[in-house]
Amino acid sequence: MGDVLRLAERFWDGEVKGAELIRATGVTEEIAPGVLFAHAFANVTAIGTEAGLVLVDTGNFRARDKTFASVRAWQAAPLVAAVYTHGHVDHVCGLPPFLAEAAAKHWPRPRIVGHRDVAARFDRYRATAPYNGLINARQFSIPPAWPTEYDYPDTTYDTTYRLEVGELSLELSHARGETDDHTWIWWPARRILFTGDLFFWVAPNAGNPQKVQRYAADWAAALRAMAARGAELLIPGHGVPVFGAERVRVALSDTAEWLEVLVRETLARMNAGQPLATILAEVRPPARLAERPYLQPVYDEPEFVVRNIWRLYGGWWDGVAAHLKPADDEAVGREIAALAGGVDRLVMRARVLAAAGDLPLASHLADWAVAASPRDRGAHAARAEIYEARAAASAALMTRGIFAAAARDSRALAD
Repeated sequence: MGDVLRLAERFWDGEVKGAELIRATGVTEEIAPGVLFAHAFANVTAIGTEAGLVLVDTGNFRARDKTFASVRAWQAAPLVAAVYTHGHVDHVCGLPPFLAEAAAKHWPRPRIVGHRDVAARFDRYRATAPYNGLINARQFSIPPAWPTEYDYPDTTYDTTYRLEVGELSLELSHARGETDDHTWIWWPARRILFTGDLFFWVAPNAGNPQKVQRYAADWAAALRAMAARGAELLIPGHGVPVFGAERVRVALSDTAEWLEVLVRETLARMNAGQPLATILAEVRPPARLAERPYLQPVYDEPEFVVRNIWRLYGGWWDGVAAHLKPADDEAVGREIAALAGGVDRLVMRARVLAAAGDLPLASHLADWAVAASPRDRGAHAARAEIYEARAAASAALMTRGIFAAAARDSRALAD
């Protein structure tokens, strides 16, 4: 049994918890004849053919030299084609060493295959690189950085596409899910499925509060279509492979149901005229799926998915009249502070609420305090402590990153 299979067993048995599910081990291993799996933050798979190598995803720009070395330690054949499952930068920025190698050795330039909307994503990323750098810094608690150079697909498709390289034949299908440009790949001869980020061992990242629209219903439909293929090996965009036809079927079907329930229950309440706050309080994923190791909310949260469903079908307004054209935060903060008897009283009450365990309400008071008095060190100190506590108590990476960033901002002003 190889390292990847052993780790896959631990994943399936629920022995791997929380953020460990999306943490890369760096293990590179041939998990099936002619199939090299590199367990990076965003996985890279190399397939050997008589005509040369094919990559499914290419990795991120920070690790691309390591990925290149791993592939070349396995096989020296020219890279013939690379398929992008979608345009997220952790999946599409690993080609430069391969392209440089092809140029140096006078090999044909590898084909780059992806959905037609990948190009529009790259254009948007270039136009908003500084903003995306800030989002990434907040999300992952790292220094701001974002690539501006991309290797665009030269072979694109709309709905389906068959990629043939030597004896290899891969069936590519488009689906909207975490992105609008997603591709899932079926290799019928070997019964291997490549899901990209449509499945990756955590609850679907269908709500992410800092990113563009996601498509929960389309995502669920894609999962159902993949489950119907009867794959015996599933290779995801993150995490480890799923081995065995029954496990693959169950994992995909459970994830589809998780999304379908959120969509169905949210739309039912929207159609009944309920406001977003009520829907957020009532809609939950199926309780029977709560313990599934691949449906833990360690990256995104169900309530963020509900918000994104609301945004897709109902727009950005949440149904509260005052929120349509709200007063600015500073004005609200000053008024609340005046009603409380001053910023110090507001800060004191925030600390009392936090000590009692009501961190959400304490956060509102702390935010109002610093809005009312942006240079007040005491207000910022309280706000930093409250958001540090919220970050520590948050299992989801998205939630933890935003709260930690707020804490850092106020801690710097308090000190």
